[in-house]
Amino acid sequence: MTDIDEKASFWLSDEMTARVRRRKRAEARFRFLGLGAIWLAIVALAVLLASILYLGLPAFTHTQVRLDITFEADEFRDVESKQGPEFDQALNRVDFAALIRQSLMSVFPDVRSRSDVLALQTLVSRGARFELRDMVKDDPSLIGQTIHIWLPVDDEVDLGYGHTGKEGAESGSRLSEKQVAWLDGLKADGRLKRSLAWNFFTSGDSREPELAGIRGALVGSFYTLLVTLIVVFPLGVASAVYLEEFAPKNRVTDLIEVNINNLAAVPSIVFGLLGLAVYLNTFHLPRSAPLVGGLTLALMTLPTIIIAGRAALKAVPPSLREAATGLGASPVQVVFHHVLPLSMPGILTGTIIGMAQALGETAPLLMIGMVAFIVDIPGGVTDAATVLPVQIFLWADSPERAFLEKTAAAILVLLAFLVLMNAIAIWCRNHFEKRW
Repeated sequence: MTDIDEKASFWLSDEMTARVRRRKRAEARFRFLGLGAIWLAIVALAVLLASILYLGLPAFTHTQVRLDITFEADEFRDVESKQGPEFDQALNRVDFAALIRQSLMSVFPDVRSRSDVLALQTLVSRGARFELRDMVKDDPSLIGQTIHIWLPVDDEVDLGYGHTGKEGAESGSRLSEKQVAWLDGLKADGRLKRSLAWNFFTSGDSREPELAGIRGALVGSFYTLLVTLIVVFPLGVASAVYLEEFAPKNRVTDLIEVNINNLAAVPSIVFGLLGLAVYLNTFHLPRSAPLVGGLTLALMTLPTIIIAGRAALKAVPPSLREAATGLGASPVQVVFHHVLPLSMPGILTGTIIGMAQALGETAPLLMIGMVAFIVDIPGGVTDAATVLPVQIFLWADSPERAFLEKTAAAILVLLAFLVLMNAIAIWCRNHFEKRW
């Protein structure tokens, strides 16, 4: 028997056949485990998104009650003669809650006892009186008139009755049988409706869940990211260009590169401590302002953009540099006329991803005081503000049940912005990227 025959017989032997079967079974198990891990991750993600959608979607609608409010002239006799700040002060002294109570009692004239009147009045949001005050402030001609107004109901009514329309204990609410009966009467008269909660996007934060919105947090996030982008983009691109194209290769630049890579892995709360120590305690910049928040997030995002920028610059073929140099271009012209334009898609992609990371950060902003309860919409980068992740943190810590839905709805908005920013980054990469 020749060597070839011996080798052929070895590969066709029962021992080798069994070994090949074991290898194929091991590969099949490995493939099965890999696919199982992928499907498990997909299922877990689907369950997470489904739970957030289930909790958050009802927050985009709310229940309102239609009342006939009479702005009696006697209630405003001290208001009509005032002007300017005195008008506002006199208007603040008007008992708008009494106007709501009188309107409800006109719908249910049989309600007379003090406890029943109080229970009836609690069906309407406590913030409704401020809506009436703002209406009169904007249009003083309403004094002496009776108008039909849709006012928000209390959050307990919205949770226990507005979402399901069920009665009694079946709704799982904290409403009494009398309150459910009154709501049934209002619904039968066409005085209850459920509509889109536009105030969720147009209002600032509030102690009342049914009145709370995310406009203040959205504007604060915009100003914060604007400051971050203005600071981090030129610094990040300039640093990447210098380190990749002009810096000499020595121990100093090696130390700088190591520190940049290490800073990219530092916990974000460390940058919050740095912002607290430098911007607030040393430079005494305004606390809770988007200016400080943007500068703090710029410190955190800068290493990411430098690393992404260097990778984009390194991806440009050396032949382009050599061709430009051979045609007489200076090193600066080679970089800024040829290399940097070709690497800009990768730099923009890294910048957008870094900004998306900054949008979702909470810990650094907690350290600089952006966790405060702020009702007013910020008008600039120096006004007190909060951002969307911190707003979610505040609502998640609130004891009212309705804030659970607000938290999930705000998470959906934040996820939508993050997905949009990542989609823009992918589009920029695919649309502008050059294939070498």
